[in-house]
Amino acid sequence: MTDVITHRGPDSEGFFSDDKINMGFRRLSIIDLDAGHQPIYNEDRSLVLTFNGEIYNYKDLRRELIELGHSFYTESDSEVLIHGYEQWGADMLNKLRGMFGFTIYNSNDGSVFIARDFFGIKPMHYTLCNGHFVYASEIKSILKFPEYKKEFNESMLDKYLSFQYAVPPETFFKDVYCLLPGHYMIYRDGKIDITRYFEARFNPDENMTEEEAVDKIEKVFENSVNAHKISDVEVGCFLSSGVDSSYVSTYFADQKTFTVGFDFGEKYNEISWAQDLSKEIGVDHKFKLISSEEFWGSVEKVQYHMDQPLADPSCIALYFVSKLASEYVKVVLSGEGADELFGGYTIYNEPHVFKTYQKILPYKFRMWLYKMAKKMPNIKGRGFIMRGARPTEEKFIGNAFMYDYEQKKNILKNTAIVTKPQDYCQKYYARVKDYDDETKMQYLDINLWMVGDILLKADRMSMANSLELRVPFLDKEVFKIASTIPTRLRVNKKNTKYAMRMAAMRHLPERTAQKEKLGFPVPTRVWLRDEKYYNVVKAKFEGETARKFFNTDKLIEFLDEHYSGKEDNSRKVWTVYIFLVWYDLYFGDRNIK
Repeated sequence: MTDVITHRGPDSEGFFSDDKINMGFRRLSIIDLDAGHQPIYNEDRSLVLTFNGEIYNYKDLRRELIELGHSFYTESDSEVLIHGYEQWGADMLNKLRGMFGFTIYNSNDGSVFIARDFFGIKPMHYTLCNGHFVYASEIKSILKFPEYKKEFNESMLDKYLSFQYAVPPETFFKDVYCLLPGHYMIYRDGKIDITRYFEARFNPDENMTEEEAVDKIEKVFENSVNAHKISDVEVGCFLSSGVDSSYVSTYFADQKTFTVGFDFGEKYNEISWAQDLSKEIGVDHKFKLISSEEFWGSVEKVQYHMDQPLADPSCIALYFVSKLASEYVKVVLSGEGADELFGGYTIYNEPHVFKTYQKILPYKFRMWLYKMAKKMPNIKGRGFIMRGARPTEEKFIGNAFMYDYEQKKNILKNTAIVTKPQDYCQKYYARVKDYDDETKMQYLDINLWMVGDILLKADRMSMANSLELRVPFLDKEVFKIASTIPTRLRVNKKNTKYAMRMAAMRHLPERTAQKEKLGFPVPTRVWLRDEKYYNVVKAKFEGETARKFFNTDKLIEFLDEHYSGKEDNSRKVWTVYIFLVWYDLYFGDRNIK
């Protein structure tokens, strides 16, 4: 089980066993390189810890625990967790500043305490099978447990087709779950008890001025970056042309930054932007141009490391930039989380854009227009009519919306599993019904999109290359400030992520701080109109796995519409293609066992 995740920790391994439990660990040495080996024990060795992540305020907590009478035998951040749990129990979690997935076994009562960090930066999976409780950082470890019988969870295919990722807490493997962010669990005597200890709630201060907001963001973010740079090895930084990673990189003078791009013109290649910025801020910039052959040749490897299908093509680009960085450093900082916390996605503008449209036209008339527009070809104005017809809760399921209810009914053979993706989101919207629409969208993305897509690919692609990725925007102290920024200073007529951009502009050229949000542009729509890659995908769509789950004539119809230029179906096509690649690896003709 530990061998199969050696990539997460190639530096050493550690084990603990007694008559109740077997614990395994793989280490990527970052802090206290010589003595910080795991498992870690308390003074009488009654508590045993294995820990994945970093605690950035560990030195302060260590001093506090020593004053309370605890004895330490390492200088590692890991040991703080075991003494902290001994002292404060689960209340320790709210004292932590960091990213983590850890387990503490109590040999006195046979209990297991497992916790996952506030936002889900680090993963944690678990299952109960034949009386055994099994947990691991990656699902592929659980698959190696002899008592677990691998079975496909077909109901997850329905959610995946709409969201483009496996929606937590369920997974594509029957009875395997992920512990949600901000939660801990206690396993004792065959029972699992799960508790939420943190929730990302917004409480905007409407009296806050722009200058106050910018000052607060600048101060807390500088503090966070400096905390995230704590390490006994060299730390680098990912760098795109966007404001998030660029802002992080301004704290890396004389250190290394890393960028990848594609040879498809400036739209798909941010290298020149990153090079220019690197010269201005004085960093050593490393870059790589990814060829079409390299990208397509890595799809299987990437989906293997993901554990579950993820139809976000940027995860492959992230694999390559992680691979590049791993040749020079063991730790990188990146810009994930800024959009969700500070209101950065362009789609967050929609409530403002459609405000007048929705005010003038009644709901029933807007829905009639929606049905008419749906039957029309993709002409100018069609998207506006369709997007503006429904309230946020009925249309926004996150930053990716691939297949709606009717489309899934059309392409899936087993229509019994089909659900409306909006229904799944209602439990999240119900918790924030008093928020404005922009903040509702942020809350939903923090709990779904960020966990299922953004942070999953960040962890898996960096760890696939034995590289630790840290995200200073997703810091508890940063969120305390972000949660108080009024909506008008997050999303407004001037820009998204407005106040954060103003803070970044104190450190960056204006053209970078104000640059439009692009995400990580990957030329899938271009490739799928190339005969070579069209045929690669078509072969999958006509294969045995596709015939098992899909009405393949409908899949080919989507593919052909895109190939001919009639519609841009690239994201829908890619979503199904990635699932088929993944399924063949884990359950089909390419089964990795």
